[in-house]
Amino acid sequence: MITDIYDVIVVGGGHAGCEAAAAAANMGSKTLLITMNMQTIGQMSCNPAMGGIAKGQIVREIDALGGYSGIIADESAIQFKMLNLSKGPAMWSPRTQNDRMLFAEKWRLALENTINLDFFQDMVKNLIIKNNKVEGVITSLGIEIKGKSVILTNGTFLNGLIHVGDKQLGGGRMGEPKAFGITEQLNTLGFQSGRMKTGTPPRVDGRSLDYTKMEEQKGDENPQKFSYMDTPKLTTQKSCYITYTNEIVHEILREGFERSPMFNGTIQSIGPRYCPSIEDKINRFAERTRHQLFVEPEGWKTIEIYVNGFSSSLPEDIQIKAMKHIPGFENVKVFRPGYAIEYDYFPPTQLKHTLETKIIENLYFAGQINGTTGYEEAAGQGLIAGINAHLKVHEKQEFILNRNEAYIGVLIDDLITKGTEEPYRMFTSRAEYRLLLRQDNADIRLTEKSHQLGLASEERLRKVNDKIEKSEKLEHFLKELSLKPNQINPILEGSESKPVDQAYRAAQFLTRPNINIEKLCTIPVIKEEIEKYSSEIIEQAEINIKYKGYIDKENDNVEKLKRMENIKIPENFDYKKLLSLSAEAQQKLSNLQPTTIAQASRISGVSPADINVLLIFLGR
Repeated sequence: MITDIYDVIVVGGGHAGCEAAAAAANMGSKTLLITMNMQTIGQMSCNPAMGGIAKGQIVREIDALGGYSGIIADESAIQFKMLNLSKGPAMWSPRTQNDRMLFAEKWRLALENTINLDFFQDMVKNLIIKNNKVEGVITSLGIEIKGKSVILTNGTFLNGLIHVGDKQLGGGRMGEPKAFGITEQLNTLGFQSGRMKTGTPPRVDGRSLDYTKMEEQKGDENPQKFSYMDTPKLTTQKSCYITYTNEIVHEILREGFERSPMFNGTIQSIGPRYCPSIEDKINRFAERTRHQLFVEPEGWKTIEIYVNGFSSSLPEDIQIKAMKHIPGFENVKVFRPGYAIEYDYFPPTQLKHTLETKIIENLYFAGQINGTTGYEEAAGQGLIAGINAHLKVHEKQEFILNRNEAYIGVLIDDLITKGTEEPYRMFTSRAEYRLLLRQDNADIRLTEKSHQLGLASEERLRKVNDKIEKSEKLEHFLKELSLKPNQINPILEGSESKPVDQAYRAAQFLTRPNINIEKLCTIPVIKEEIEKYSSEIIEQAEINIKYKGYIDKENDNVEKLKRMENIKIPENFDYKKLLSLSAEAQQKLSNLQPTTIAQASRISGVSPADINVLLIFLGR
């Protein structure tokens, strides 16, 4: 019998659960992580990679806030790439290919070395709730564990159902049992739940593949990393490969459509729009004769390969038959077929911005239970839930990130305000202030906040202050240095940029699209100064100078938003008494109960005219 009363109980040991447990414990809460299997803590259930477009920004934000995901991604990386370098810096997104087994091991060891954190292996089947307040959990062994707050991070395990063709297996992951009891209890308490679907590709034997028929994809020549701390940089990297499906592959896959749970009505739930199964791609994009596949190694030493882009719930014999017609896969040996999985989720409009539920006090949801997809989205939510659960039980002020402060803020605000009916994935296009929310400045945006919470160390704060000081010093140098025509014109002419007939400041030339610091370094006085700084400092200074006009404009928009955020709406406001509101606005506002005018303005179906009605009523 566990007699301890915990400040925070975290249910689930995936990416959300790991970050939640680490955050709460590091802030000083007596924390318990309950998982169905201690051997799968920090498991990469799907692809062996972290980051990517917009997701890489989230990992950098988690790191700046004192979370572990960036550090563990660096420690287990086998390849690093900065995506979207041909676009502006708002779009640059870091991504690592990771050693799956090493990633999970690093997570387990990091948590074991976290003080205030206990572990227990069992399934949680019920919550202890009294007077609409959670007071602990009950496990499948009937053990009652008391807790002042509970964070549910159940992933795909709540009534999980695995589909391979016409075969169905109960489970949260292949080979692991489903969790049950929680959904049914929450539904009786007034929560709404739904079903979502996700899928995973086959895993194959890398020794059976012919890589000479594929395109090699190497990592960056000068690999960076996620964490702002002193994690190791990659010195050697493993390559990924690209190959393609073809019309023969598509024809074979179509043979199995009538046995596919996606097409015969067995699966009713909605899957991720931006990561569709191979059969869904063939069906939706029938005009395409081929689809790209990424052949990704699972680690430094293992022969296991992840076939990214071939997610499928078709019968295993159809999957294998089709794969043998993919270039390089003619002699493929399959370790495990792809499968789809259906699971319970709870529409996130039932949550507050702290991720606490509106119905039950001190109960928090994070990760796929909220309808999201992706390790990074889950980890970001887990971190915020862990922070807020700690703050709540210690009677401290809640911690909420605004949309202009972090992609994590955009993610949570989208979920709470708009909800989601399909697995939610983060994109740069979802952030209206994405030029402010770059991957390079997450430490500048968030370290001070994290330090105030007690998560970011003094060393982290010192590092970010040093970065700010040095980048400002370099900016000042470039803004003050005057360049004469004979110094700058050879560079301008060589870059197809208009030459000048008088002296200008160096910073003014940096605002030109074809001119960068690297080109200016052919001028000795600039080269001498630039060599004093790290590449990180140089990049920061160059972005701040080159995009100053755009950054200033976005900051002006943020100030306007803040004014709307400051206009609070009374709790339990009766919108039905405002007859000038549209019927849809009355319904949406009544259901979601936004706390500010800014939040109300982001609700789908609430028009600018409706916002004006609210402003007039509130005396604004």
